[in-house]
Amino acid sequence: MSLHAQLLKRAADRQPVRIGLIGAGKFGAMYLAQVPRTPGVHLVAIADLSPAHARANLARVGWADERSRATSIDDAVRHGNTHIGEDWEALVRHPAIDVLVECTGNPVAAVDHCLAAFTNRKHVVNVTVEADAFCGPLLAQRAAQAGVLYSLAFGDQPALICDLVDWARTCGFPVVAAGRGHKWLPHFCESTPETVWGHYGLTPEQAERGGLNPKMFNSFLDGSKPSIESTAVANATGLTVPSNGLLYPPASVEDIPYVTRPVAEGGVLERKGMVEVISSLEANGRKIPYDIRMGVWVTVEAETDYIRHCFEEYNAHTDPSGRYFTLYKRWHLIGLEVGVSVASVALRREATGVPTAWVADVVATAKRDLRAGELLDGEGGYTVWGKLLPAATSVAIGGLPLGLAHGVKLLRPVKKGQSLSWADVAMDTGTLAWRCRQEMVQRFAPPPSAV
Repeated sequence: MSLHAQLLKRAADRQPVRIGLIGAGKFGAMYLAQVPRTPGVHLVAIADLSPAHARANLARVGWADERSRATSIDDAVRHGNTHIGEDWEALVRHPAIDVLVECTGNPVAAVDHCLAAFTNRKHVVNVTVEADAFCGPLLAQRAAQAGVLYSLAFGDQPALICDLVDWARTCGFPVVAAGRGHKWLPHFCESTPETVWGHYGLTPEQAERGGLNPKMFNSFLDGSKPSIESTAVANATGLTVPSNGLLYPPASVEDIPYVTRPVAEGGVLERKGMVEVISSLEANGRKIPYDIRMGVWVTVEAETDYIRHCFEEYNAHTDPSGRYFTLYKRWHLIGLEVGVSVASVALRREATGVPTAWVADVVATAKRDLRAGELLDGEGGYTVWGKLLPAATSVAIGGLPLGLAHGVKLLRPVKKGQSLSWADVAMDTGTLAWRCRQEMVQRFAPPPSAV
């Protein structure tokens, strides 16, 4: 039975999937816009640091006032509406909640929320992929031990890439490469919240009018978010990562099967079976026509002449050898698609992407020469950007994960372009997030020979 058919049955039986949402910002608001249009689900409660902001977002996406008037979570369960408050712990503890959607964007807080959900036997759809990047395999293990599911969020690019990889492998194709698109030039890694709008092609006035967060948008532009999302994909699929960071080869959709081949065959890959990100800009800044900037892709290989001939007979666009073919989705709809994950974990007991091994890591790297005593400001800020590295390399250098590089004081100078280590910073070791990271290193660290 399809997910939609199962949701319709839940609605008819008056047994909806009951959901709790933590964080009602932009991503959360996009999901909220779809909830009233989805049968068989009941958003029981929203927890947000600013309930007033959450209510404003509900109004923005078209919720009627009466949908969110519940005075308590119990009241929401009884009357089929939604409670809004600040108490995320009460939300996570409530026995009526089936699925928690973690949507804060704060990696340290997200770890707290996920672990509490597992303790209370709730499935988790984790939108905060920044947390998944530095301790996702451990979170997935903890969920399994609790008898619940931990899942990446459909609509975000990592889950969509995982879906393409699963399609390929289920069909019997070896995956040569998989990834997403991005607008990239090498100097973007130095971008700050002050320079981001110029690179995006917006004026500060346009950005302010749209209520756009410069730090968040800069985390995409400076390469941090592509590295984070590529890490999530590698850890969920077992695909390897480049030895010294993403290459961002420029390519149109038509050219992806040309560039996502091994170097020995005219492409850019160190080996088959890797993640990579395709740039929508040529090295000179020229925009590439029909790009994959907002999309995802997977390149597969025809291992026999018969399969290669099938590609040819059905006009599949391949590289010149006829062996490499790329399937793609040119767009992703972000929070508008999260309902697929919610339904999948609740009804099929299947995650839409889940980390199974520690293959890759995102290491904080200096945007400029940094001085002792400075405070790091994390993803998208003024001090560091996130570089994708093999997990074995990160362990060998004692790499500081980007997700823990916020509000941390530097103990010694760090040169521009240098990846930071634990020894460079005064780390707060009292958080659950820090302890989870240490436990993940102990449980999942690759052997030194993997470097």
